[in-house]
Amino acid sequence: MEAFSNFLNGISSKGIHVFDKTIPFSKYVPLDLSIDNELLKAIDVSSTTALGSFVNAHIKNYQGLVAFGGYNETRNIYQRSTHFNKSEADNERNIHLGVDLWAPATTAVYVPLDATVHSFKNNTHFGDYGPTIILKHNLKGQIFYTLYGHLSLKSIAGLKVGMAFKQGDHLGDLGDAHINGDYPPHLHFQIIKDIQNYQGDYPGVCSKKDLNFYLNNCPDPNTLLKLSNILFN
Repeated sequence: MEAFSNFLNGISSKGIHVFDKTIPFSKYVPLDLSIDNELLKAIDVSSTTALGSFVNAHIKNYQGLVAFGGYNETRNIYQRSTHFNKSEADNERNIHLGVDLWAPATTAVYVPLDATVHSFKNNTHFGDYGPTIILKHNLKGQIFYTLYGHLSLKSIAGLKVGMAFKQGDHLGDLGDAHINGDYPPHLHFQIIKDIQNYQGDYPGVCSKKDLNFYLNNCPDPNTLLKLSNILFN
């Protein structure tokens, strides 16, 4: 997996955009939604409204436009949903496998690298992705996939498997809480090496017992986005 991560990191020396390039990376604000964030203990994270207010206040406080973070982050926000929550602690799916980019609904999402549509689906479970697109990339003979969750319904309208996109093409837009699984608007962006047999879906949150497998199959999206070095001013 280290070789694959090095390959991804070497695709570009600069961060690759999935939002509008006119939003500078200096306006991207790191956001901690882990169980270790003491500020979240005063927030009802099961409430979309309360969580959204927390995220928006955080962005405003740091004079940003987009909040980001979440890879390999253990969170409590999934406990509200039976789609994730299990009775046994080791089986509870609460470790996030992608990077979330928090921004207003209707924010445009762009294709980061040349790709074709692998699959798409509206994942309608409470707390799930909502409308989701998976792209297939083939760069220098290396095949891998990127997943875009919590989109708008119109983002998957008219799509066809195998449809080609160029880097920088408009892919879709962020959905609101009514369609995106009941979350404040954001993009779940995930890299997947082996898509297995999934179509229009892939686990974006895993349990502790499965963590090693998923970290190996889903490397840090910051190998492409290169947001991990952004610090608070």
